[in-house]
Amino acid sequence: MNVTLSAVGFDFQQEQQDLINKKLERISYAEDLIVDLLVRVKDDKKIIFDVTVNFRWGASAHVSAEDYDFAAALNKTMDILDTKVKKEKDKIQQK
Repeated sequence: MNVTLSAVGFDFQQEQQDLINKKLERISYAEDLIVDLLVRVKDDKKIIFDVTVNFRWGASAHVSAEDYDFAAALNKTMDILDTKVKKEKDKIQQK
């Protein structure tokens, strides 16, 4: 799984990068299913997370969440992302 982090409008602090990497461990069960994980964080009064996941069978999913707090926005994003990944995994396992 290739993870690409990018910040728009600000630079990541080390603790923010560490927090993102720690939260991404939540989907480590799907590492072999995910080819690319593109995380874009934008600071525009609110913190906006846009995540695109490319699965190895060609499907992709896009997740977005926002909040005024960095950690809260990240948690919302990870909740949605975890659900999407589980759905895709279940869909593939049924075939």
